[in-house]
Amino acid sequence: MGEARGDSAFRLGQSRERLPEMTYGGALSFLRRRYSRDLAGVDVAVMGVPYDAAVTYRPGCRLGPRAIRAASVQLAELKAFPFGFDLLESLSVVDFGDCWIDPHHPETVARDIEAQASEILAAGARLLTLGGDHFVSWPLLRAHAERHGPLALIQVDAHGDLWPDDPGRLDHGTMMGRAIREGLVDPGASTQIGIRTFHDTTEGLEVLTAPWVHRNGIGTALDVACRRAAGRPVYLSFDIDALDPAFAPGTGTPVPGGLASWQALELVRGLRPLDLVGMDVVEVSPPFDHAEITALAAAHLAHDWLCVLAEKAGAARVDVGHL
Repeated sequence: MGEARGDSAFRLGQSRERLPEMTYGGALSFLRRRYSRDLAGVDVAVMGVPYDAAVTYRPGCRLGPRAIRAASVQLAELKAFPFGFDLLESLSVVDFGDCWIDPHHPETVARDIEAQASEILAAGARLLTLGGDHFVSWPLLRAHAERHGPLALIQVDAHGDLWPDDPGRLDHGTMMGRAIREGLVDPGASTQIGIRTFHDTTEGLEVLTAPWVHRNGIGTALDVACRRAAGRPVYLSFDIDALDPAFAPGTGTPVPGGLASWQALELVRGLRPLDLVGMDVVEVSPPFDHAEITALAAAHLAHDWLCVLAEKAGAARVDVGHL
């Protein structure tokens, strides 16, 4: 049959290989990476968490992982912009598939997410998670803190997720406060960016609101976040509703006045000085987006985080013009 073409998700022989693909066809995986649960030699595993029973307004982000994978197809075609390199030359990446969740036994959800994340981290891989609602960050933070100790959190979000909590609660608006009180996150090293809802407490976090970012710029926000997190293991939690609804309509709790796509991408690209140990991209709800632009933004954010890791692993930027 000649050269292998298409369906890279199950035909790739190893995690750095690429096969020719029809952008509009073939089996879907994130960046056309092979599906694998063998993590030997893998630098980053991409895992979906299709869960949205903790939302407080519009549902649908259980379909987020599938949509983000579909939106990543063009990113698998060319060298990365603005980096100018093929990230797979420096980074071994697989699609781990989706974490198995039993929604009919909600008491098992957090336990199962944490266990699956811990298994990946124990194998020596970093974890890039595609949500799902923002509640899934809590068990993910538990797994990462177990491996790395208290984390410096950079949370990009319209909401601080610090509302009143109670034990056993499944709520995508309370889990960051819970993570701080459990000692998973060091608030003195952590920063929230893009916030534009009111909370009675900051729990000791540095809060850079969306209006502040618009006035002062992404560069200044990065200076603050990087200074606070320097020397610490850093977990990036990116709620897609940090973007203005003009750029991300497909989300459960949209709030006007948010970041533009370019600001979000510049923010992720500017995290290179930090020790990045994990990332999640959450709250993509495809039913509320007629043109898939929300999933497209999420795919680019996740892709650029991988590019930053590749750069830290030795990938050299190539001049692509004035930046």
